[in-house]
Amino acid sequence: MIRAEKTIPLDRLPAGSSGIVRSFEGGKVLTSRLSALGISIGITVKVLQNGGNGPLLTLVRSTRIALGRRTSGKIMVEKK
Repeated sequence: MIRAEKTIPLDRLPAGSSGIVRSFEGGKVLTSRLSALGISIGITVKVLQNGGNGPLLTLVRSTRIALGRRTSGKIMVEKK
């Protein structure tokens, strides 16, 4: 089991870094939406662009996905 202090919100990762998705801080609607985008527990997400505000551009399973700050802040990752 992953300890909570090892995880950070996805929106805190700088551009060029990657993280492994460990949990979601949201309900069924968020989990379902992220699953439809291909983001699930255990998958590696690479941050392509993180300007500090506005959407976060990520690479998930060879697909670029733009995520809003609110959504990306609810995805807890372990930095690779």
